[in-house]
Amino acid sequence: MFETAIFYCFAAVLLFAALRVITARNPVHAALYLVLSFFTAAAIWMLLRAEFLAITLVLVYVGAVMVLFLFVVMMLDINLEQLREGFWSYLPLGATVGILMAFEMALMIGGRYFGFSEAPLKESAAGYSNTKALGRLLYTEYAFAFEIAAVILLVAIVAAVALTLRRRKGVKTQNPAEQTRVRRADRVELVSMPAERDR
Repeated sequence: MFETAIFYCFAAVLLFAALRVITARNPVHAALYLVLSFFTAAAIWMLLRAEFLAITLVLVYVGAVMVLFLFVVMMLDINLEQLREGFWSYLPLGATVGILMAFEMALMIGGRYFGFSEAPLKESAAGYSNTKALGRLLYTEYAFAFEIAAVILLVAIVAAVALTLRRRKGVKTQNPAEQTRVRRADRVELVSMPAERDR
């Protein structure tokens, strides 16, 4: 009973934060509400005994992605009036997608009550760890797909660095290849000068 009350409390906070993400006028406030929704979603996953997913959500999205969003939003000069111009034109499409997602979630959550799913929920054993089970699946059955995802992420990182790299004129940079090819004759010049005598 207490766990159910906590679940509904976190669910209410999550719905409020998600609603404020799309209705807040200030983009910084919207990003902060998105951080709140991530934290409450992680808390709900902890209640569902999905500790690894909850920790991953906090570390990856809140710790890295949202910090990047906040920096980008605060550093860019965003014209809020221009962003709000096409809000009502996208409302029917957004409402349709939202209704479809709510319907799919209702089927997934309440499927066993409506007769779509006959398999009951299994209680986890005392020493069961979903992190250990997920790691075993990733590195045994799905090892090839996991490696492909890692390579794709690596290519995305290299592409992002290559796209943002700009060579500016007048900026002093180092070239390690030229530094290793240098010879002593190129850097040091011996000059013969007559010795000065004291008068």
